[in-house]
Amino acid sequence: MSKNDSLVFGLDIGTRSIVGTVGQMKGDKFTVLCERSMEHETRAMLDGQIHDIGRVANTIRIVKGQCEEAIGKPLKQVCIAAAGRVLRTVDTHVDMVFEEEREVNEEDVSNLCSLGIEKAYKEFLSTEKSDVKFYCVGYSVIKYCLNSYPISNLVGHKARQISADLIATFLPDDVVDGLYKAVELADLEVANLTLEPIAAISVAIPERFRMLNIALVDVGAGTSDISITKDGSIIAYGMIPMAGDAYTEEIAKACLVDFAMAEKIKREALDGDTIKYEDIMGLTQKISADEVNKIINPLVEEMTDKVSAEIKRLNGDKSVSAVFIVGGGGMVRDFAPLLADKLQIARERVALRGGEVMGNIDFLEKGAEKTSLMVTPIGICLNYYEHSNNLIYVSFNGQRIKLYDNGHVTVSDVAMQAEFPNDGLFPKRGKALTYTVNGKSKISKGEIGETAIITINGEPADIGRLVECNDKIVIKESTAGVRARVRISNLPEYKKDIRIIFDGRKVNVLRPVLANGKRVLPDYDIMDEDHIEISEFCRVSDVIESLDLDKDSRLLVNNAPANDKTEIYENFSVSFASPEDISFADAEAEEDETEASEEVTDESSESVENAESSDTVGTNDASDSTDSSSDATGTSEVKAETAAESNAETVAERRGNGLVHNMTVLVNGKPVTLTGKSDYVFVDVFDYIDFDLSKPEGKSVVTNHNGKPAQYMNSLSSGDNLEIYWKD
Repeated sequence: MSKNDSLVFGLDIGTRSIVGTVGQMKGDKFTVLCERSMEHETRAMLDGQIHDIGRVANTIRIVKGQCEEAIGKPLKQVCIAAAGRVLRTVDTHVDMVFEEEREVNEEDVSNLCSLGIEKAYKEFLSTEKSDVKFYCVGYSVIKYCLNSYPISNLVGHKARQISADLIATFLPDDVVDGLYKAVELADLEVANLTLEPIAAISVAIPERFRMLNIALVDVGAGTSDISITKDGSIIAYGMIPMAGDAYTEEIAKACLVDFAMAEKIKREALDGDTIKYEDIMGLTQKISADEVNKIINPLVEEMTDKVSAEIKRLNGDKSVSAVFIVGGGGMVRDFAPLLADKLQIARERVALRGGEVMGNIDFLEKGAEKTSLMVTPIGICLNYYEHSNNLIYVSFNGQRIKLYDNGHVTVSDVAMQAEFPNDGLFPKRGKALTYTVNGKSKISKGEIGETAIITINGEPADIGRLVECNDKIVIKESTAGVRARVRISNLPEYKKDIRIIFDGRKVNVLRPVLANGKRVLPDYDIMDEDHIEISEFCRVSDVIESLDLDKDSRLLVNNAPANDKTEIYENFSVSFASPEDISFADAEAEEDETEASEEVTDESSESVENAESSDTVGTNDASDSTDSSSDATGTSEVKAETAAESNAETVAERRGNGLVHNMTVLVNGKPVTLTGKSDYVFVDVFDYIDFDLSKPEGKSVVTNHNGKPAQYMNSLSSGDNLEIYWKD
């Protein structure tokens, strides 16, 4: 069946009966060519669910034949609707944040909706406890937001963030398969599948009324479906598992008749006449319409209680402005007024919808009535022109996938149904780097990876591309970008070398940098959780090393004598000290040492005096012992002082002869300073690094000296590059 043909065959497969409608669109009006219906001979359907596929298929075949006879044409395809009893809905909110403000395009909106559907599906699965497979059969956007402000159309606007509130609907696989199987057994193909609440609302509440907060209640035989409109959108769907069959069953009990006779009594009571019937004993009985209403009134009370409660729940715990009622179950006398009272709205705002909403619908057959019973069947036909909903099969990465085709199924919808990870569609960032610089936390983002590579039937495509039945879709998952990499020299806090004036010349000194307390070079690659310290100054020792001066050089900083730790800032003046400067500095140092020694001596004397004054009681033995201890202590102190002086003299002598000097080398990329010797060999480094040869962490130790295999007795020079590590 082609839409250009404009002929449509719709089936309302209900719990009590099957209604077939054939019509065609002419201009802006829909013309019903014929309408036929037949009740199920048995209770082959309960609460909108097919229980006996074969019997339902047989009834469909009979209705189809009657319609074909009426129009004089064979019918090959059909539009159907699934009951709201099995419908699941999820309301969700989704945000998409861009890295920077930019213009929103259609693909952005498609991606936003895809993210929302995926989020809704995950939320649905987290609450659905059964093992039944559900399909997303469509969604409706309730509201878009641009930078948190509501807007009707996002495309073309500039934004940093876009958002959407949407309602996603889901159907279980067995329900859809049951409908399809029954139709196929009747020699028909499904051209369009919709939902009964959507079909009913398309007729009962036209687009121009959907700005209002209105509820539609479709009271069928087994279920009462509810839809809510507001601000131009359908904002909620609901259902209660109670409808017209409950009245019929109560009448059957009260009148002692079978279900079919009870259904006849219920319908004839709508006209307000006295009804004659025969009970199961074969006796002829009479019952008035008032008596029938008294029998079912408790159920009407119960049903309107449940419907009003569900309407309020769906509408944010508040009543609506008006209620439209369709379906045979809503035609009983007291249903509408009781529902109005329980919703606390005026009774005239709750009414049956029939001919008054069918102004654009014509009936060719004489005697056809525009009643509320025709709303859903006609809505099923009209939905065909608005959408193209059906089940289709596609191949996704070699897997056969069944999809509910709502006319705009995209690659992202297929990927979601196949449970392909959403982050596999969009490029991923490489691992971020977290560190601190001078105590301030920093995060450097990784690079953006490559987006997913998508093909449909071998041709390049994107995630928003519409798919058709039997398409072969292949997605190569997106990749993660390179992890963040930052060198110290690239940090804004690193201000290059420190420029000083040395002996009248401008020279640069390497700016001192520490990583986790250890000296590193500016080309050091920062690692995760590193603590970087970049100094604003250098020291005299840095100048000596940077300018390759003699280790024992004595310098002046801003014309003042300095030691190795003296701080030197940008544009400071540094020069070699003269012998007079050195003598003066040594004298000052000696004077400082003398003053410190005197302070220590005074403190020691005071301690001894205090100890003696407090020691007022003792024996001769104790005194002898104390004297002996004092002698021993004094002897030890003298020996220690003598040894220290001797060692100091030896070191000083060797330093003066140039035999002792410090040396800095790089070990695994980090500077290590060796001290106390005149010459150094490779093995000396093990005394300065944390590398325990007694606890193997591999099969062998790799030792390299300036890129070549090292011998343990290799001589070292300042700045040599050493590598020491375990290897499996």
